[in-house]
Amino acid sequence: MKFRNAAVLVALALVLAGCSGGQWGWYVVSPGTETGRVNLGFMIAGLQETLSVSLTAIVISMVVGLFVALPGLSENKYGRAFNRTYVEVVRSVPSLVLIFWVYYGLPVVASISIDVFWAGVLALALSDSAFQAEIFRAGIQSVDKGQVEAGRSLGLSYFQRLRFIILPQAIRRMLPPLGNQLVYMLKMSSLVSVIGLQDLTRRANELVVTEYRPLEIYSVLVLEYLVLILIVSQGVRWLERRYKAERI
Repeated sequence: MKFRNAAVLVALALVLAGCSGGQWGWYVVSPGTETGRVNLGFMIAGLQETLSVSLTAIVISMVVGLFVALPGLSENKYGRAFNRTYVEVVRSVPSLVLIFWVYYGLPVVASISIDVFWAGVLALALSDSAFQAEIFRAGIQSVDKGQVEAGRSLGLSYFQRLRFIILPQAIRRMLPPLGNQLVYMLKMSSLVSVIGLQDLTRRANELVVTEYRPLEIYSVLVLEYLVLILIVSQGVRWLERRYKAERI
């Protein structure tokens, strides 16, 4: 509640500041003017691209992260070496650099054509998969070994134990860090604007070029991300409360 009230105060402060002073051009994003309504509609239309690239990338990164984490939990030294190498290498590459490499370098290296959307998804998913792998590894290791042994004594296979015993318990413990990664992904998706994705950030940049009002336009952009991330955070907290209630 305190955080929500602080967000409302920030929004009100921006609006009040925009309505005062002769050097502000709040009319370019004001719903009370025709120009403002058109510009706001143009900016908000980028929400679809932001959500699409973020959600697609987070789903792919979770799947890849799980498959990278499993070898790290095995007794096979080569599997553990693969896990450690993958995590350390991918985490060491900045997301922006990876976006540039995938979009400009991958077509040259692999002789494939890739559009802006899938280049962004692939780069963000790869970048995030290393962090997801560590989250899955820590979550799976937190499950009591006695329950795993009980599943083995019942004749359950490794994947059956993973599906019915380990993951249901691990997911509950991993929800907070997974929620943090989703928020992180929503923010990092703004980097894809540098290769032309028409997301929230790209559309704001284009408006700045045409309207010459960066302070007002970027203030609205801040509010857009703030509202979006607050909604996602509340959704994650709802899931946490639901899983906690089911466990009780």
